[in-house]
Amino acid sequence: MAKHYDRDYFERWYRDPALKRAAIGGAARLSRKVALAVSTAEYWLERPLRSVLDIGCGEGAWQPAVKKLRPKASYIGFDSSAYAIERFGRRRNLHLASFADFASLRPCAPADLLVCSDVMHYLEPRELDAGLPGLAELCSGVAFLETFTREDEIEGDTAGFRRRPARFYRTRLQAAGFVPLGSHLWLSPALADQAAALEIPG
Repeated sequence: MAKHYDRDYFERWYRDPALKRAAIGGAARLSRKVALAVSTAEYWLERPLRSVLDIGCGEGAWQPAVKKLRPKASYIGFDSSAYAIERFGRRRNLHLASFADFASLRPCAPADLLVCSDVMHYLEPRELDAGLPGLAELCSGVAFLETFTREDEIEGDTAGFRRRPARFYRTRLQAAGFVPLGSHLWLSPALADQAAALEIPG
């Protein structure tokens, strides 16, 4: 059965108070993620954040959180949900595109912070492999690539979740040029040679 990222989906998984811990959303949790990603990007870039590219952005929840921290930073998001784009596209600068479209889609200059949160573990390998090189090209600073594996205890939306080992993602991300920093953060290929030995996992 095809998965539909419609209004009912976002209401259920992001705003239903009955779900509590299983819910994906939560303002406090999101604020911590955004603050971590922004501060990490600025640490590596040695300047304030200027641009964010969010792939698989859903309703663009990162946009207001980023603007709260860095009002002057630009934000652009892409998602395959027609509902999300219709509802929030104009307000949050969201556009329709699938992950695989980034095999060729280059909608902006490489971003200081690239976000792809809670997306890759739902993708078929063909789509993941098609789009991933594009993500590497579109990141000039740090990427927040929140992805879960079969080694993790998963709560929340498990429909279509691909229970792949962590090495599946590590192999592909490192082949694309990303360098792991921990906490779902990856250094872009553009900055990969700037890391000191103890700034990255051994």
